[in-house]
Amino acid sequence: MRLEGIHHVTAITGDAPANVDFYADTLGLRLVKKTVNQDDPTVYHLFYADEKGSSGSDITFFEYPGATRGRAGSGMVHCVLWRVGSEDSLDFWAERLGVERTGDTLRFADPEGLEHELVVDTSGEEPLTAEHPEIPAEHRLRGFAGVRAFTGDPARSDEFLSGLGFEPGWVARGENRSGTYEYDQAPEGAGVPGAGTVHHVAWGSTPEEHEAWRQRVQEAGGRPTPVIERFYFKSIYFREPSGVLFEIATLGPGFTADEPLESLGDRLSLPPAFESLREQIEPKLTPIRNPREAWQKT
Repeated sequence: MRLEGIHHVTAITGDAPANVDFYADTLGLRLVKKTVNQDDPTVYHLFYADEKGSSGSDITFFEYPGATRGRAGSGMVHCVLWRVGSEDSLDFWAERLGVERTGDTLRFADPEGLEHELVVDTSGEEPLTAEHPEIPAEHRLRGFAGVRAFTGDPARSDEFLSGLGFEPGWVARGENRSGTYEYDQAPEGAGVPGAGTVHHVAWGSTPEEHEAWRQRVQEAGGRPTPVIERFYFKSIYFREPSGVLFEIATLGPGFTADEPLESLGDRLSLPPAFESLREQIEPKLTPIRNPREAWQKT
């Protein structure tokens, strides 16, 4: 029983329109699901991924309009690592993002300060890419490489991560996908959740093994929630010893559960439990424009 790398990363934004512009236009990801936070259906939950909405490429955002910028601190993921195809791809992205490349990776931040890093893909795993007319196929983002978290004492998580099957380093390596989980020394001062900060990182499991993973988390010393139905996948949540919020999410049923692949993200999708509230929910959400709509017409 092995975790299938990173399933998704969820962060916070205070500005959904600018968030869509950056992730769906600048980074070229596909907005694959426009829905609501199921724990607070008055706010968006936006999902960006590859063309098929695959886990392993899926960065998501809760929008709290006007939220002030947060600051990552101990017990928080502070950087999302993405795969790209080559050294030439790093140069392409340096020019597109207007940042200077130093070394064998490329670091940059989104408009609210969330840090990202591009690394050359040596995994041999399937590239998870989305189409964009300005981004050549060979330079498109290829899915997650991993995440980096802040902690003051990385050793306290060693036994726990080993108990979940992470390889030293730390690497969650499944049959099809892998993802790294790395620590950096925490800065002084407590972290402040807010716009531009990561809420949680999710790791993938097969639906058949999900309940067994809950038991395994307990045996490793964690305190998992019950299995929670999220319609597009099922989830359990818990904190690893450094304080980072983990989720284990199932690989399916996926985003085509309520709309066809060709029109993913075109309309507000509400899970069945919330559909009766559409007339109350939809008017409260920030209007957003998907850049894909414009270039698909040209």
